[in-house]
Amino acid sequence: MTRRARFGVAVLAGLLLGCAAPPLADARRSGFDEMGESTRALQRDDAANPAMLWVQGGQLAWARAPAASSRACASCHGDGTALAGVAARYPAWDEGLARPVTLRHRINLCRERHQGQAPWPAEAEDLLGLEAWLGLKSRGQPITPPTDARLAPHRAAGEALFRARIGQLELSCAQCHDERAGGLLGGTRIPQGHATGYPIYRLEWQGMGSLGRRLRNCMTGVRAEPLTQGSLEMTQLELYLATRAMGMAVETPAVRP
Repeated sequence: MTRRARFGVAVLAGLLLGCAAPPLADARRSGFDEMGESTRALQRDDAANPAMLWVQGGQLAWARAPAASSRACASCHGDGTALAGVAARYPAWDEGLARPVTLRHRINLCRERHQGQAPWPAEAEDLLGLEAWLGLKSRGQPITPPTDARLAPHRAAGEALFRARIGQLELSCAQCHDERAGGLLGGTRIPQGHATGYPIYRLEWQGMGSLGRRLRNCMTGVRAEPLTQGSLEMTQLELYLATRAMGMAVETPAVRP
């Protein structure tokens, strides 16, 4: 019997006996690991990381009432210390909408429900800043998607979107980030596509952007109609990506080429 066959028998036996299969080494790599040293140094140094400008803006937005008749985020949540780890647990279920929402969607829902303000556009500076500031409070913590059973069908739908061939090029997310990860595309290393540091500062953008923006860029790149920011389908895809990166460390705010 070959070594591979013996391993397969051992796994099957473990499952039949109700035991865990032998642990496998985690071969997942963050996009940070695929970057050049100068870009990694930029992310490591908070004094040099350009994304920290948005973090500072988010901190100011947290303490500022959006209108004379409204309360600031800080009036309910204090200095935000109690929210450490929250960013690692999104997308999560929203009772009012009866669907999963991302962290930036949650921020906008609080803005509507508790501050009486119109939601910010998807890539608004204040929204990116608040998401980055809250994400920083979870930096280094493991990504821990909720175990809420209501999320299961949405997670499955997100995985289906990840594996579906789309656009005129008929490519899926999985074909690039699972099958061809580590290869080259136009001289650029293809990452595994783990969403560990959003919102991120991209040198290509010369600014901050959400995970939704990055996903829409990929969809446009394969000549597909991009999903709408904040749509259920986009949230389902982000939920699956969070599950795919489960246990990896939050890097927010990250820097990418």
